Amino acid sequence: MKIVNLLIIGFGTIGRGVAETLVGKREFIRRNFDADIRVVGIAEINGSIIDENGINLSEILKLAENGRLEEHPKWTSRKARYLIRNLDIDIVLELTPGDMKTGEPGLRHITESLERGIHVVTSNKAPLALKFSELSRIADENNVQLRYEATVGGAIPIINLYRNCLQINRINSIYGILNGTSNYILTRMFEELVDLEVALNDAIELGIAEKNPEYDIYGIDTGAKITILANSLMNRDISINEIEITGIQEIGVDTLEIAKKHGYTIKLIGDVNELEVSPRLIPINHPLNISGVLNAIMLHTDVANKITIIGHGAGKIETCSSIFSDIIAILDKASMLHNYNCKNLHG
Repeated sequence: MKIVNLLIIGFGTIGRGVAETLVGKREFIRRNFDADIRVVGIAEINGSIIDENGINLSEILKLAENGRLEEHPKWTSRKARYLIRNLDIDIVLELTPGDMKTGEPGLRHITESLERGIHVVTSNKAPLALKFSELSRIADENNVQLRYEATVGGAIPIINLYRNCLQINRINSIYGILNGTSNYILTRMFEELVDLEVALNDAIELGIAEKNPEYDIYGIDTGAKITILANSLMNRDISINEIEITGIQEIGVDTLEIAKKHGYTIKLIGDVNELEVSPRLIPINHPLNISGVLNAIMLHTDVANKITIIGHGAGKIETCSSIFSDIIAILDKASMLHNYNCKNLHG
């Protein structure tokens, strides 16, 4: 059985979700992929836990729940870049929050990992929204994989769906609702006729929105996602700075009432073809008229025609579905390469 050493950078909501999922699915992975995933490092902003024999994740989760990671006996002041440079790592999970102006700290973590020949799986949109082509080139040059399903649509497998099932198709257009927070707010405003501030405060209290929801409300999060989709699925070479972005901050109850009277609602739509994020009128009976925190993505292709995918766009466990699909894809490819090399060795 192959031992796969994992480094988790960022042990917030998503990082803890990864740990919880790995605890629950460890035997499944062993049984189905002949691999034992061992977390050898967990890096946070103020230090890290290192154990090259494998960290006890159940123990770590209890400490993290009470904000007591620093009480772990193997806590050190070492930062993520030290771990990338000095540990024996097969896959780095880069799960830190992203800065859309600089891409840091994730951009540096991802770059150094790829340059060291380490596969990277990330949920961090910012580095890819700013430097997609550069990071892809570094991955190719070092013969490693950079995978990022979790950056777009949470649990919705849009990128891997195309790569694994729709390869024969040319995508003509991609557009949809790619931010659960803004969709929750617009749903509340439309159905209950409350203003944006009330709906936003409720979203923050429920944990749907971040305490600083600027990226969601102003459409920046959706802009990052359509940048990634444009580059990865439609062979564009753009950054988020080229996206025309209008958020939902100016939408009022009066506007929604008028839309409702004419059989429409308003949704924040990301349009890859137009490189645009904007609130748009959507017919009440349209597939994109989804409620709450759901996301919906519509693809129009030359062979499969129209495909609509709906699912949870956020949530620590839901997002982990995408993260582990990428981890498993790396394990699968490594296994295929091993089998290919063995066949060649034996004639």
